[in-house]
Amino acid sequence: MNTSILIILLSGVVVGIGAAFAGLGGGFLIVPLLLFMGYSAQKSVGTSFLAILVISISALLAHNKLANIDYKAGILLGAGGIVGAQIGARLVEHVSTANFKKIFALILFALAIYLFVKK
Repeated sequence: MNTSILIILLSGVVVGIGAAFAGLGGGFLIVPLLLFMGYSAQKSVGTSFLAILVISISALLAHNKLANIDYKAGILLGAGGIVGAQIGARLVEHVSTANFKKIFALILFALAIYLFVKK
């Protein structure tokens, strides 16, 4: 098996566990992995969303069996996300991969600090 295929497959397992366990969309793991593998920022983000879709469906089915879903809140968040996703996809087209890496790192760093200091 090709090494990159194995890395992507094993990363999918890790992301799937994180997504189902902590509600992590996986993009914060998938995007850096794809960037490291040489994908452009735009292709990394787009590919990440396809993976997140597949992972999310699986996690949704598992959490549905456990009655861990607020459908109203989820649908409302999703409806807002549809609009935001259209805007974000168009914005990322105007950002170089080098700048995208910096922006992505800043977002992750800010989120980490917030979670660390939040009571």
